[in-house]
Amino acid sequence: MKKFEELKKLIESLEADADKFYNKGNSAAGTRIRKGMQDIKNMAQAIRLEIQDTKNSESEKK
Repeated sequence: MKKFEELKKLIESLEADADKFYNKGNSAAGTRIRKGMQDIKNMAQAIRLEIQDTKNSESEKK
């Protein structure tokens, strides 16, 4: 659950940059959003793997 909370915080942290990029035309904010989106992708993959490992280990216990 800790990684999921970190993912939520990362998304929240990008909100200000999204506003700057989409509403104010700040291209540097766009660069920060793209980096953040890559981080989100990597974190989501890590969470998927963690869930799969947990699910598999619980299946083996039964």
